[in-house]
Amino acid sequence: MRPGPKPIDPDQPFNYVVDRRKVVFGVGFGLLSAASIRHLDNGRRPVVTTSPRPTAPPEQNSAVAGESLINASAEDDFSGPPATEEPFDAPILDASARLAPGQSADVVLTGGRIIDPDTGFDRVGNVALIGSTIVEISDQPIQAGRQVDASNLVISPGFIDVLSYEPNEYGEWWKIADGVTSNIGMHGLRFDAANFLSQWETTGVPINFGGAVHNSHIRQQLGFLPSDTADGSAIRQITAAIETQVQDGFLGIHVQPEYAPGVSANEMLDMGRMAASLGVPLCVHARFSDNAVPGLQADAIRELIDVADQTGCHVHAEHINSTGGTGRMADALAELGAAIDGGLSMTACMYPYEFWATYLQTSRFDDWQNKFGLSFEDLQVAGTNERLTAETYEQAYESNALTAAYAISDTDVNLAIQAPFMMIGSDAILEPPHNNHPRSTGAYSRTIGEYSRDRGLISLHQALAMMTIRPAEFLQISTPQMATKGRMQIGADADITVFDPATIIDRSTLENPAQESSGVHYVFVNGTEVRNPDGNVETARPGVAITSVT
Repeated sequence: MRPGPKPIDPDQPFNYVVDRRKVVFGVGFGLLSAASIRHLDNGRRPVVTTSPRPTAPPEQNSAVAGESLINASAEDDFSGPPATEEPFDAPILDASARLAPGQSADVVLTGGRIIDPDTGFDRVGNVALIGSTIVEISDQPIQAGRQVDASNLVISPGFIDVLSYEPNEYGEWWKIADGVTSNIGMHGLRFDAANFLSQWETTGVPINFGGAVHNSHIRQQLGFLPSDTADGSAIRQITAAIETQVQDGFLGIHVQPEYAPGVSANEMLDMGRMAASLGVPLCVHARFSDNAVPGLQADAIRELIDVADQTGCHVHAEHINSTGGTGRMADALAELGAAIDGGLSMTACMYPYEFWATYLQTSRFDDWQNKFGLSFEDLQVAGTNERLTAETYEQAYESNALTAAYAISDTDVNLAIQAPFMMIGSDAILEPPHNNHPRSTGAYSRTIGEYSRDRGLISLHQALAMMTIRPAEFLQISTPQMATKGRMQIGADADITVFDPATIIDRSTLENPAQESSGVHYVFVNGTEVRNPDGNVETARPGVAITSVT
């Protein structure tokens, strides 16, 4: 049996302690831990190689034992790129895409701070686009049909939301204002893959889209209630239907045993075996979100680790700040870190808020006072300023209102955001009634503005890594399309977010989530401008389907 990790004091610097040895994972350059990366290529598709990574400046290298990841040079990070006399050596993904001498580009972003979290590249210069591709990155003038002044702004890969939901012709525009260029529903989509993908390709969307097959949706189609246990031939029916959905284009398998408690340990293992055989990740909303008997979050994390260990699939822990790590984040991160260090392929995501939200009639709210130690005033109906009372709770329950629970500590969020295997995932998309969590519109700007710039918990490079290269590499398990996204490199896709590092911040609130983030000046999706300083370009529809079928 693999030795368990020692607990971590949340008031001390963030270090993993594993098997009597201190192992501190670096967060710089947007890499997943080395063990995770070894498992990203599972034999389904060839590894995509890139140009060699330059050596990181000392403050961006992996931390050594005893160093704190807190205050990771954030102040210097936001004052500009590091001073250097080194040659301007642009990162190259595909040299054949490079602009030919004398050739004119379609668009050039000029004078911006270009950051590529994949390689650590960080220089002021110009970025040229032709069609949907980045064709040049240079400190020299580049001829183009259009010049866009990016002075004093950061030119970054577009942000990738791994835990969103389906497009709705409304919420994706708010994501664009938050810098998101790919809206991926790995929390599961309740649709038939072929119909879903063709519908949105036909309708047209402003950002890239895709997602995972939803285990609960398949179970419901086959006549199972959430509490029903399947075994034998019934599980074979479920896995056969899931296999079809992945073969038709979905990027992974989502399972949510907290909401579907009938999903047994055996069914979870079968989902893992299916994910491994199909070469896609298993994304799990873990079984327990509280620390009260009979369901403990420690057991939920252990189940995820066991599935990864016994099946060999990549397991992704969804929104660990609200499920699996709430009130025990240091231990949860140490457990996952130990598993990764032991060779398992695992990642996690979070949203940077201290409250979660879901519908009052879901099983998560069963016995909520005892499970979470909350009172009525800890609950607030999303889209309103209403904290509930014993009297108003019944009305909210009858309407099944999306309701927020103030149940996540500041310490939990601060620790989680520093983990080297962590990504940002919103777990929401705005809908017109605005009964939504503000994570639907502000999660990405908040990560940079609040947690990197203002709190200094992570560097700017680290914040961008959580939103660009880490999710790109995670999704690259399923599709080679992501091998050219999440990177600011010659030959990469021109999914680009241009923002002001001094002003970027979320403005959305639980009372009013329909507020655009500040500081995002330009967004390009596959080389097409979908946002500029005047706002969103609402006639643009350059998004493409991200699928397992290529």
